[in-house]
Order: sequence, then structure tokens, then C-alpha cells
Amino acid sequence: MDRKIILVTGASSGFGRLTVEALGRAGHTVYASMRDVAGRNAGNAVGLAAIAGSDIRPVELDVQAEASADAAVAAIIAESGRIDVLIHNAGHMMFGPAEAFTADQFAQQYDVNVLGTQRVNRAVLPHMRAAREGLLVWVSSSSSAGGTPPWLSPYFAAKAAMDALAVQYARELARWGIETSIIVPGAFTRGTNHFANSGRPADEARAAEYEAGPYRGFGEQVQHAFAEIVPDDADPAGVADEIVGLVGLPFGKRPFRLHYDPTGDGADVGFTVLDRLRAEMLHRVGLSDLLHPARSA
Repeated sequence: MDRKIILVTGASSGFGRLTVEALGRAGHTVYASMRDVAGRNAGNAVGLAAIAGSDIRPVELDVQAEASADAAVAAIIAESGRIDVLIHNAGHMMFGPAEAFTADQFAQQYDVNVLGTQRVNRAVLPHMRAAREGLLVWVSSSSSAGGTPPWLSPYFAAKAAMDALAVQYARELARWGIETSIIVPGAFTRGTNHFANSGRPADEARAAEYEAGPYRGFGEQVQHAFAEIVPDDADPAGVADEIVGLVGLPFGKRPFRLHYDPTGDGADVGFTVLDRLRAEMLHRVGLSDLLHPARSA
């Protein structure tokens, strides 16, 4: 096996933790980044590092702080000499009526889910570009092109922005020999802490107006409805397994977009159309080489 040096953001729980564990079991050196490694996440860090037969190395990284991202990447380069794969997973969910969230709360969602990827990219990409190789894996969301329930507007808006950014980065890194894969998970109501840890509207009075009006009990209705359509055997660990599989593929064979959606909300169809239209435009303007990363001779 070709052992990779891999950095995963948001590795303390959810898809991030599952991915770190799966990549570690597959024999890769995995830097599991998270906030407050010595404090709040000390238990998570110790648990990951202790997984038998794995080379998992917890690292302090707050995607909302440029200095933190720069320091984490510098430490990894000093220790391992390179970063082969960067997995953008860090994210946060908010649940409630869109109007009841303040603009600052929306900004926080974008800061974590979108600007966080930019901070880490700016720290990692100079090293990948110097090596003329690397792989960026972006954990997107089926909400960006499939069925979407209300009450998750800040999260869905930020995920859509992150997906759009991933597509543009793919084109701008292709001539550097850097590959991009976007994995698109569907809705999982069990096996992650997304709903349990989701933020709530800061404007409680505005939220109460929805609850007192025609949307009484709507939050519970949405969660129940989606829990009903998620198959009993839907396992979020499948997302991690898909990531392990694509990391293990040779250069040029990795899919640009990979779906893992037990609920089948139609994102695979929506993204197929969107990605085809974007590719056709590049063909029309003579930039089709950007669709396939190429290594320098």
C-alpha cells in the first residue's frame, strides 16, 4: 500500500472521526486535527492516538484562526516532510427558521464551513504545489443539489458555497497536478452528532413567532420526517470507507464527485447535470484541460 500523509479537519467527531479511524486502519499516517486538543477534546485526542495498529496523530487546529492553521501545517511539514492528502471535513450545523438567525450567526456558519477551508488551503497548498502533486477531498452535502428540508438554511447555504469553492479550486489546481474529489453524503439522522450539537437561533423572540404561528412543532416534524426515510441500516461509516477507497486509487483514477446517500434524495442527478454543464462551458472556451489534473513531465 502507498502510505499517505493525511490531514483531516474536524476530526473529533462525526464523519471526521470515522474517516480518521478508517484511514488509520488502512495504514496511512493521519493527522487528526481539532480544537482544544489539550482541553475539551483531550479525551478524543487520546482515544484516537491509542487505536492499535494505527498511526493517528492528533494536532491542534482551529479552522477559524489563520495562525492556528498555519502553525498546524508547519508542524506537520516539520515532522513528516509533506502532506499528500487534505480532507476538508470541519463543519457545524444550525437548526431553526432562517429569519430567527442573526446575520452574525450566518457569518459564523460561513466562517467554519467556507472560510475555514480557505485558511487551511492557504497553509497547505504551497507545499502541494511545490511537490506538483496532492489530493484535496471536500466533504460536501447532498443538500446542495438534492432535496432539502427547511429549518437548516444557514448550514445548507454554507455547504453550497463550500461546494462551489471546491469546484473552482479543482480547476485552478489541475495544472499543478493536484487532484480534487468531492464526496457528497446524504442525510444521516443517526451515527453523528449533527442534530444533537446544532446551533439554535439567537433571536428567540423571532423563533417563538414561528412556533406560535403556522409552524408550531415544525422542527420536530422535519426531524421525524427525515428519520423515517433514512434506512435502518444507513451507516455514516460508509462515508469514511468511500474516502479510504478514493485515497487508495492511483493518480488520474479518482472520481471528481462521489455520492453516498442511503436516502436517495436526488443529489446524484442534480450534480451530474451541474457538473456536465460546467464541463461543457470549459470545452467551449478551450479550457478543457482543467477537467483532468496532469502531472508535469
